[in-house]
Amino acid sequence: MAFKTKKSNDSNWVSFSDIMTGLMVIFMFIAISYINEVQKREQEINVIIEDYKKVQQSLYVTLDSTFTNRFSKYNLVVNPDLSIQITDASSLFPSQRYDQKVELTMEFNKFLKEFTPLFYNVVLDPKYIDNISEIRIEGHTGIREKSYEFDQEYYEKMLVLSQKRSNKVLNTMMHQPYYTNLSDQNKSRLRFITTSNGLAYGKALDQEGDFKFESGNDIDRKKSMRVEFRIITNSQKVVEEWVKKTE
Repeated sequence: MAFKTKKSNDSNWVSFSDIMTGLMVIFMFIAISYINEVQKREQEINVIIEDYKKVQQSLYVTLDSTFTNRFSKYNLVVNPDLSIQITDASSLFPSQRYDQKVELTMEFNKFLKEFTPLFYNVVLDPKYIDNISEIRIEGHTGIREKSYEFDQEYYEKMLVLSQKRSNKVLNTMMHQPYYTNLSDQNKSRLRFITTSNGLAYGKALDQEGDFKFESGNDIDRKKSMRVEFRIITNSQKVVEEWVKKTE
């Protein structure tokens, strides 16, 4: 009787071991499948990020080769963040008050006549246009003197003046022959992605060309008085795709 009981217990133990082994194999396959899925998602995310970086770099190289040497006399600088800076706006705009009509100097009008078709050729290039979410034309002012930096009324006046200047630049570009001859579709697209922004001296520069807010150095009035043409790529779309891949 004891022998039979032992045999029955052994049989039960073998069956339990088989079950545990089977479960371990199942868990192992689940783990392997999960790891493979994670690796696949990581690879897809890396492809998305690399494609974004390639577009960003390619666009920067194109802007740099198109504008830097050609417009060096205008103190034009192309930055890796896809902004085109033209410093010393005193040579771009006649001396003006915030409550006066804004005009451009003859030299700046000449610049925009040459700059506009080249800029829009880059923006509308099929390699780039679908990757561009916004074009910002920014007006920046300096300050009269250091004591005005935290004067709220003065800052608000500079906001008005810088907005008028950025509006005037955009308006002038939209009246260039290149722009007026664009197809209705391209005009609509440019209107959809283009904005003009007056930033007063909120992003003023120091002598090194760094943001005064970040460096803590004094504002360089001449460098801060500038116009920037800033291209924003669709990084939001990249983030959204990344989130979808990780969900």
